Amino acid sequence: MNKAQRHSAREAALQILYQYEIGRCEIAQAVETFFGLQWPHVDPAPGELRTFAAELAHETVHRLPAIDPLIADTAERWRPERMAVLDRLILRMAVCELLRGPETPPAVVINEALELARTFSTEDAVKFINGMLDGIRKKIGAGPEADS
Repeated sequence: MNKAQRHSAREAALQILYQYEIGRCEIAQAVETFFGLQWPHVDPAPGELRTFAAELAHETVHRLPAIDPLIADTAERWRPERMAVLDRLILRMAVCELLRGPETPPAVVINEALELARTFSTEDAVKFINGMLDGIRKKIGAGPEADS
């Protein structure tokens, strides 16, 4: 997948997780709703993009018991209830990708998470997400290449 496709897939995963987070539907249903109804201009969504988005959404939910304690342990001011829903979902998605050891280098995961955050979040939220991801990357030993 190229950079634009990855960005689209992450945005799709974010919207799927948002539907799930606000209690509208389960992940599998959210995937179908998003690609079937909310993204009709993609006819059909490229398989790789849809697979990436669906797997990232599923894995993020599955890994929340590991993701949230790691985030909370990285900064005392992590308070999920005080962050916008999309801000915490962006952060959780990025941490999920870092934890699962993606083929995409950690620096790319972090930079693309920040690009997504800039689309949906305030400047202060982006700074917070950036600091958290940097701390988590160091904590899990994802390597110095994430500094670029």
